[in-house]
Amino acid sequence: TFNSQDIANTVWSYATVGHVSPDLFNAAAEEAVKKINTFNSQDISNTIWSYATVRHASPDLFNAAQEEAVKKISTFSSQAISNTVWSYATVGHASPDLLNAAAEEAMEKMSTFNSQDISNTVWSYATVGHASPDLF
Repeated sequence: TFNSQDIANTVWSYATVGHVSPDLFNAAAEEAVKKINTFNSQDISNTIWSYATVRHASPDLFNAAQEEAVKKISTFSSQAISNTVWSYATVGHASPDLLNAAAEEAMEKMSTFNSQDISNTVWSYATVGHASPDLF
Protein backbone atom coordinates (compact mmCIF):
# COMPACT_ATOMS: atom_id res chain seq x y z
CA THR A 1 0.00 0.00 0.00
CA PHE A 2 1.28 3.42 -0.93
CA ASN A 3 1.45 6.20 1.65
CA SER A 4 1.05 9.88 0.79
CA GLN A 5 4.72 10.39 -0.06
CA ASP A 6 4.76 7.27 -2.25
CA ILE A 7 1.76 8.55 -4.19
CA ALA A 8 3.23 12.03 -4.56
CA ASN A 9 6.65 10.74 -5.62
CA THR A 10 5.20 8.31 -8.14
CA VAL A 11 3.00 10.80 -9.98
CA TRP A 12 5.73 13.46 -9.74
CA SER A 13 8.20 11.08 -11.39
CA TYR A 14 5.84 10.30 -14.24
CA ALA A 15 5.01 13.98 -14.75
CA THR A 16 8.65 15.05 -14.60
CA VAL A 17 9.60 12.75 -17.46
CA GLY A 18 6.41 13.61 -19.34
CA HIS A 19 5.03 10.08 -19.29
CA VAL A 20 1.24 10.14 -19.43
CA SER A 21 -0.29 7.05 -17.87
CA PRO A 22 -4.03 7.57 -17.42
CA ASP A 23 -4.57 4.28 -15.58
CA LEU A 24 -1.80 5.06 -13.09
CA PHE A 25 -3.01 8.64 -12.55
CA ASN A 26 -6.62 7.48 -12.08
CA ALA A 27 -5.57 4.85 -9.53
CA ALA A 28 -3.26 7.26 -7.72
CA ALA A 29 -6.01 9.89 -7.54
CA GLU A 30 -8.46 7.42 -6.08
CA GLU A 31 -5.94 6.40 -3.41
CA ALA A 32 -4.89 10.01 -2.74
CA VAL A 33 -8.47 11.13 -2.12
CA LYS A 34 -8.83 8.39 0.50
CA LYS A 35 -5.60 9.43 2.23
CA ILE A 36 -5.60 13.20 1.61
CA ASN A 37 -5.64 14.00 5.34
CA THR A 38 -2.23 12.30 5.65
CA PHE A 39 -0.64 14.46 2.93
CA ASN A 40 1.74 17.16 4.06
CA SER A 41 2.15 20.42 2.15
CA GLN A 42 4.86 19.07 -0.15
CA ASP A 43 2.83 15.93 -0.92
CA ILE A 44 -0.19 18.07 -1.81
CA SER A 45 1.80 20.50 -3.91
CA ASN A 46 3.79 17.84 -5.78
CA THR A 47 0.74 15.70 -6.44
CA ILE A 48 -1.41 18.54 -7.74
CA TRP A 49 1.51 19.88 -9.81
CA SER A 50 1.93 16.46 -11.38
CA TYR A 51 -1.69 16.23 -12.50
CA ALA A 52 -1.59 19.75 -13.90
CA THR A 53 1.70 19.12 -15.69
CA VAL A 54 0.37 16.09 -17.57
CA ARG A 55 -3.07 17.77 -17.94
CA HIS A 56 -4.82 14.84 -16.28
CA ALA A 57 -8.25 15.89 -15.02
CA SER A 58 -9.15 14.66 -11.57
CA PRO A 59 -11.83 16.90 -10.07
CA ASP A 60 -12.31 14.72 -6.97
CA LEU A 61 -8.60 14.91 -6.20
CA PHE A 62 -8.44 18.65 -6.78
CA ASN A 63 -11.47 19.20 -4.53
CA ALA A 64 -10.04 17.06 -1.73
CA ALA A 65 -6.58 18.60 -2.05
CA GLN A 66 -8.04 22.10 -1.97
CA GLU A 67 -9.79 21.44 1.33
CA GLU A 68 -6.66 19.92 2.86
CA ALA A 69 -4.39 22.67 1.51
CA VAL A 70 -6.56 25.38 3.06
CA LYS A 71 -6.27 23.62 6.44
CA LYS A 72 -2.49 23.28 6.14
CA ILE A 73 -1.62 26.45 4.20
CA SER A 74 0.56 27.79 7.03
CA THR A 75 2.93 24.85 6.47
CA PHE A 76 3.38 25.54 2.74
CA SER A 77 6.69 26.96 1.55
CA SER A 78 6.73 29.76 -0.99
CA GLN A 79 7.44 27.24 -3.75
CA ALA A 80 4.60 24.97 -2.58
CA ILE A 81 2.18 27.92 -2.57
CA SER A 82 3.31 28.99 -6.02
CA ASN A 83 3.19 25.49 -7.51
CA THR A 84 -0.20 24.76 -5.99
CA VAL A 85 -1.94 27.90 -7.26
CA TRP A 86 -0.23 27.42 -10.65
CA SER A 87 -1.64 23.90 -10.80
CA TYR A 88 -5.20 24.97 -10.10
CA ALA A 89 -4.95 27.77 -12.67
CA THR A 90 -3.38 25.47 -15.25
CA VAL A 91 -6.23 22.96 -15.09
CA GLY A 92 -8.87 25.65 -14.64
CA HIS A 93 -10.20 24.16 -11.42
CA ALA A 94 -12.19 26.74 -9.44
CA SER A 95 -10.66 27.18 -6.02
CA PRO A 96 -11.52 30.56 -4.48
CA ASP A 97 -11.07 29.37 -0.89
CA LEU A 98 -7.61 28.06 -1.69
CA LEU A 99 -6.65 31.20 -3.60
CA ASN A 100 -7.78 33.40 -0.70
CA ALA A 101 -5.86 31.31 1.85
CA ALA A 102 -2.78 31.15 -0.40
CA ALA A 103 -2.79 34.92 -0.92
CA GLU A 104 -2.93 35.52 2.81
CA GLU A 105 -0.08 33.09 3.45
CA ALA A 106 1.95 34.46 0.54
CA MET A 107 1.81 37.93 2.08
CA GLU A 108 3.28 36.50 5.28
CA LYS A 109 6.07 34.73 3.38
CA MET A 110 6.71 37.18 0.53
CA SER A 111 10.35 37.67 1.55
CA THR A 112 10.96 33.96 0.83
CA PHE A 113 9.47 34.02 -2.69
CA ASN A 114 12.02 33.92 -5.50
CA SER A 115 11.36 35.43 -8.92
CA GLN A 116 9.90 32.18 -10.29
CA ASP A 117 7.54 31.83 -7.32
CA ILE A 118 6.35 35.42 -7.80
CA SER A 119 5.94 35.02 -11.54
CA ASN A 120 3.96 31.77 -11.24
CA THR A 121 1.76 33.18 -8.49
CA VAL A 122 0.95 36.38 -10.39
CA TRP A 123 0.25 34.40 -13.57
CA SER A 124 -2.06 32.05 -11.65
CA TYR A 125 -4.22 34.77 -10.13
CA ALA A 126 -4.37 36.66 -13.44
CA THR A 127 -5.25 33.50 -15.39
CA VAL A 128 -8.21 32.63 -13.20
CA GLY A 129 -9.23 36.27 -12.74
CA HIS A 130 -9.03 36.07 -8.96
CA ALA A 131 -8.57 39.51 -7.42
CA SER A 132 -6.25 39.77 -4.47
CA PRO A 133 -5.52 43.48 -4.06
CA ASP A 134 -3.61 43.04 -0.81
CA LEU A 135 -1.25 40.53 -2.40
CA PHE A 136 -0.63 42.59 -5.51
